[in-house]
Amino acid sequence: MTRRFDAFPYLLLLPAALLTLAIVAWPVVETFRLSFTNASIRATEDYIGFQNYERLFSGSFMAIIWRTLLWVALSVCLKLAMGLFGAVLLNAAVPGRALFRVLVMPPWIVPIAIGVFMWSWMYNGQFGMISGLLQRWGFLAGPFEFLGYRNSAFLATVVTDVWIGTPLVTLYLLAAMQTVPRELHEAAWVDGASRFHRFRRVTLPLIAPSLATMALLSAIWTFNSFEIIWILTEGGPRGATTTMIIDTYKTAISRFQYGAGAARSATLLVLLMVLTGIYLLLLNRMARRARRLEEASA
Repeated sequence: MTRRFDAFPYLLLLPAALLTLAIVAWPVVETFRLSFTNASIRATEDYIGFQNYERLFSGSFMAIIWRTLLWVALSVCLKLAMGLFGAVLLNAAVPGRALFRVLVMPPWIVPIAIGVFMWSWMYNGQFGMISGLLQRWGFLAGPFEFLGYRNSAFLATVVTDVWIGTPLVTLYLLAAMQTVPRELHEAAWVDGASRFHRFRRVTLPLIAPSLATMALLSAIWTFNSFEIIWILTEGGPRGATTTMIIDTYKTAISRFQYGAGAARSATLLVLLMVLTGIYLLLLNRMARRARRLEEASA
């Protein structure tokens, strides 16, 4: 018997598909098209081939890419480590843990601009809290402008991003931990496994897909993070905190070089697609491992 084709589900999906094409696909195609032109506020829009990309990779853009990757790697690793540690603590059976789960949220609830302005005040060398405390404790002989030096400014942006992003990672991993069956922990406890080994052999493999998902999402958010660096340093001092998104903004918006800015945006998109592909491979491997662990315990 031949199965009859039913077009009704596709008709229901058609409005959403058209909306996605309008707000996602068309801007992406237009960005790639502009990247092959010399579009700017002064020049006519002429096709110039790969000249924007040749200028891009023959200049200082490679240093910006490596700086962006380092910034993302430091921020994401710290957020995952602190989020995992916080989730373990909040998952423990201690009195008042519901209150602790509420108290961990303010950095995520506070608007990003307000939180970053608060950190900008604390980093100030003349009247900032951090410099004042370090002077009082004897670690500094005088005021220190954290945002005025290359290394300290870079680390300051990382700390601010970690402060903002850790609460979401913590609650996400906490929710993943609470889905782990108690029977697995009880069986491991009966076999004499310590708390650390139960976490390493039972909890961690089962939450690995959730950990990988949060790592990808956090990496994408950090790659595209603009407000934190722009409010704190605007990419300075001397380009020490200029990431790909900051460089793209300065090129396309501040200097009105739309073609060159589109080439930077296209490069950023390709990097994120590569990152997503790696994530999907790791996620499939982790999912198979978690499935084998559940089948072995059944």
